[in-house]
Amino acid sequence: MSSLTISLVAFACIFGGTLLGMLVRTILPGHHVSDESKDVVKLGTGMIATMAALVLALLIASAKGNFDTMSSGLRQAGSRVILLDRVMANYGPETREARDLLRRGIAAAVERFWPGEKIGPAVAKGPEGRAGIEAVQDKLRQLSPRNDAQRGLQSRALQISGEIEEGRWLLLEQLGQRSLPMPFFVMLVFWLTIIFASIGLFSPRNATVIAVLFVCVLSAAGTFFLILELDTPYAGLIKVSSAPLRNALAHLGQ
Repeated sequence: MSSLTISLVAFACIFGGTLLGMLVRTILPGHHVSDESKDVVKLGTGMIATMAALVLALLIASAKGNFDTMSSGLRQAGSRVILLDRVMANYGPETREARDLLRRGIAAAVERFWPGEKIGPAVAKGPEGRAGIEAVQDKLRQLSPRNDAQRGLQSRALQISGEIEEGRWLLLEQLGQRSLPMPFFVMLVFWLTIIFASIGLFSPRNATVIAVLFVCVLSAAGTFFLILELDTPYAGLIKVSSAPLRNALAHLGQ
């Protein structure tokens, strides 16, 4: 399910629990909503609220950490792409085709992960567009170094391209996968439903109270949405910036 769908389900459960609590109050005997009963309910919900706050903080920290890791990895990939291009340029004109494949491969990656961002000329849709870095490695292996300097540059270029390839596969493995376990969200929604149901149980039934509770539940659901979006940094509304790869693309071929 998408982040928006999960957030809407969470909103429906929590706000439904709130309205159920208000409804239950109308049918409960008076002694069930006495001051003594309120104290016990507040004590229990206070404990649940503490646990919910801890789990929510854990989810936010985990999602933000995953987003920052992906963003840092993208910046590192951009710098490696520029370095690889400079190493091939220092090798000599024999690497011109490999450098062109690298440029087209990076352009293809930008258009794939950020389809709304146009980069100018159309990107080749051939094999080099699907696996640019692998094609670059093939070209590098086909080189015939004439001296020790070129042999060192070829070895260095193959090493850098291998690091880029490793990062590419890591990215592909992480696409569409969530690092946060869904049971955390289910339990957190359950706890929040109990908390808001207890609030509704002792709340007066008027438009002001319902509107305030609606906004509170909406904010909680919005937090779920934010967490889920941060946990999928290459999809959804909140994405890592394409600037590192676009900057690298601007430096290629120079």
